[in-house]
Amino acid sequence: MDLQSGKFYWPTTFPNKPTYPMLEEDIKCDVLIIGGGSSGAQCAHYLSEADLDVVVVDKRQIGEGSTSTNTALLQYLGDKMLFELVNSFGEDKAILHTKLCEEAINDIEKQSMSMEIDSEFTRRDSLYFASDKHGVEKLKKEHHYLEKHGFKVDLLSEIQISERYPFRKELALYTYDDGELNPFKYNHGLLKEAHKKGVSIYEQTNITGKKLEKDKATFYTENGHSIEAGQVIIAAGYEGLEFKKEKNALITSAYSVVTNPVTEFTDWYKQTLIWETARPYMYMRTTKDNRIIIGGLDDNTTYPEDRDSKIIHKKDKLIEEFNKFFPNIQVHPEYYLGAFYGGTHDGLPLIGKYEEFPNCFFLFAYGDNGLVYSGALSKILKDVIIKGTHSSLSLYLKELE
Repeated sequence: MDLQSGKFYWPTTFPNKPTYPMLEEDIKCDVLIIGGGSSGAQCAHYLSEADLDVVVVDKRQIGEGSTSTNTALLQYLGDKMLFELVNSFGEDKAILHTKLCEEAINDIEKQSMSMEIDSEFTRRDSLYFASDKHGVEKLKKEHHYLEKHGFKVDLLSEIQISERYPFRKELALYTYDDGELNPFKYNHGLLKEAHKKGVSIYEQTNITGKKLEKDKATFYTENGHSIEAGQVIIAAGYEGLEFKKEKNALITSAYSVVTNPVTEFTDWYKQTLIWETARPYMYMRTTKDNRIIIGGLDDNTTYPEDRDSKIIHKKDKLIEEFNKFFPNIQVHPEYYLGAFYGGTHDGLPLIGKYEEFPNCFFLFAYGDNGLVYSGALSKILKDVIIKGTHSSLSLYLKELE
């Protein structure tokens, strides 16, 4: 799959990344993880704590898939709003999902603090503003459920927003203790720690065939080698759909830019993460070296050529939109891209377990909060593989479809 095109920022921040060999022999293991991006790395992290022989394979070099273009805003609220999840799944399930996302951010922070590689994790608050009158009502509903269930959140008026930022919006949610990081370094950091604990990692190892039996799964590589495993996690990101189509998943295209370094953020209160109620929405964050990531202007194209033809226009439009919010911050795009983006129709990420794939789990951490969803779902899968189940598995499990 042609995942993305453009000029990528994250790989430039870590030029001397760890490298791993290509698989050049037949092997056996307890758990095979297909995909060494965010989902695969977090699965490897959790399973490295167990007494299991774990193998990770990636068709590219580690981090060269969607990880290299992930904008890595870490938030417990998602594209589908909490009150909408309540309407779809009921209050208990919606709150459970939100709490699991909050827990996943805490876990990501702990992992980042214990890794040899600095993932540049930083706690950030979020400003979630109403794009229009309809958005005002949405935020009031959102605030109701967040406050009811003990999340730390404020509802800011137009005056309060204008006191903190150089723009005016009628209403905004201000949530605390979200975060940001460098997804490329985080990915490599997790896998390096897992490798130290005995996890085997192979790059440039493309899976092209499989033989699935009642008590084992065997996958075959492009260069003719086999990997026999007791259980398999297919954590291949959007390319997981090439293994198994999932009717709850959808692919669209997203765009972002990374600007020149900025010397002054006086107008940007606490360098908060910023996003809005419109769909598709604009979002903004800063980086450790004081650049600004601006994303949005998503569209529904699923053709790489169409997506890529729009990159230059979208790049200019994103800068133009940013200037409306922060006219005193002078920026230009030094990096820019168009990339496939995956979501789900019901607003929740999912774990797939299908009859035609015995002993296999699919981790589809689709949505605007992919890093966080990967953390929550990989933690659940650890218990499913080691203990046979997890109390929250049913929230995300799609099986026999």
